[in-house]
Amino acid sequence: MNRLDGKIALVTGSCRGIGHAIAEAFAREGATTIATGRSKTDESFGPRSAGIDYRQLDVSQEEDWATVIDDVIDRYGRVDVLANNAGIIAYQALHELSVAEWERVIATNQTGTFLGMRSVIPHMVGRRSGSIVNVSSIWGNAAVPGAHAYHATKGAVRNMSKSAAISYAKDNVRVNSVHPGFIKTPLTDAQEVEINDFVVAQTPMGRPGLPEEIANGVVFLASDEASFVTGSELVIDGGYLAQ
Repeated sequence: MNRLDGKIALVTGSCRGIGHAIAEAFAREGATTIATGRSKTDESFGPRSAGIDYRQLDVSQEEDWATVIDDVIDRYGRVDVLANNAGIIAYQALHELSVAEWERVIATNQTGTFLGMRSVIPHMVGRRSGSIVNVSSIWGNAAVPGAHAYHATKGAVRNMSKSAAISYAKDNVRVNSVHPGFIKTPLTDAQEVEINDFVVAQTPMGRPGLPEEIANGVVFLASDEASFVTGSELVIDGGYLAQ
């Protein structure tokens, strides 16, 4: 407990699944947490928890980022931690992928991550302190048939994180990526059962991960315990990528 005591942390895609678990874990560890989601209704975030402030944020919109960050800086004075978690998935093969669907996935997964980093880094550099955790995926490291746009974006998040890490290391701003395997969330529950069963069957531990297991890794990277960790990839996948 209290591993993030006194920190101001912002988490995107916090309505459910991994993002919700990250926001809850940050609050339990003592952070004042700003949980954000695309929905404009607070009810979409589920039960309210102490230490969590809820804001509407479409990560693909530059204006939304400006509004939220300006408000957070005005209210709290700084942003210590950003967890870029918001993401969507699509399974179209390259030859079946429309430009509109490509751009939709890119806008959330890749542009959203870029806009988030760009919004907070000047404030972190000014204070010479900050931690950014970008949620990528095992599909940022390896591929399956189809899912072309998703693979493209999660591979981009992986390397965007490394680029930012080396660019701002001397400013004491750390940037790392987290690579979940198959995690049981409302997003994966909505997928075809055959897809889920296939990935779980390929996972050496033989089960889906839980959102809380990803959140635990994000807490570490966000905390001062990871003060010498930047540009790294934390894989949490039940052994999938070890094969």
